[in-house]
Amino acid sequence: MLFSKIRFIVVVVLFMLFSLPAIAQNDYYSEYNRIHFGFSLGMNSMDFGIKPSLQTIDGKVYQVDVSRLKPGFSVGIISDMQLSRYFNLRFTPTLHFGERELSYHHASGDTTYVSVGSTLLCFPLYLKYSAERYGNLRPYLIGGGGVSIDLGRDKEKPVYLKPLDVYLEFGVGCDIYFWFFKLAPELKFAIGGNNLFVPFEERNGEGTLINQDKKYSQALSKLTSKMITLTFNFE
Repeated sequence: MLFSKIRFIVVVVLFMLFSLPAIAQNDYYSEYNRIHFGFSLGMNSMDFGIKPSLQTIDGKVYQVDVSRLKPGFSVGIISDMQLSRYFNLRFTPTLHFGERELSYHHASGDTTYVSVGSTLLCFPLYLKYSAERYGNLRPYLIGGGGVSIDLGRDKEKPVYLKPLDVYLEFGVGCDIYFWFFKLAPELKFAIGGNNLFVPFEERNGEGTLINQDKKYSQALSKLTSKMITLTFNFE
């Protein structure tokens, strides 16, 4: 499974690099083109907003937290339409590979960990506000939202997620102009709106959890998504 994901990432990156002359068509004055295209490569860190169930399970009440943030990989395609001198409308379908690690602990002090992986296909629509250009630099703010589809759910895992989510996202970036294209480092933060957690009782027979793993599902009441992304946009 991991090998196939890595192979897919390598193929996508190579395809985009060889496609650079075709899609990174912007020159030094690219902002005067009403519509242009590009691609993005970057890193992400997925997180959860957690509400534990606080029910007694085998005589114990579990607290649940995200133990640590793990780096993931992001790749996307950019479509940009200029609305005015300062505003652009952007549609950037993006694929995010990532993972969260949940820690379960109770009064006895024992802690166990459960990994929750996701492969998110996101369809965001942004409004981009750019400041005045200073030489080859033009900082901007960006905000919007979209829909995400989780392609990496595993019904055999103790924590099972719903496939669809809606989210809001906002961030900052800076266009750096080169002769034939522009590069934009961009930092964004996304907050999901749906409860993604599927209780064990609602799985409808999906998966075959062994008894000692059911507690990791029963200890949860609500999971909402959070994600930080640092991308490098080539346009």
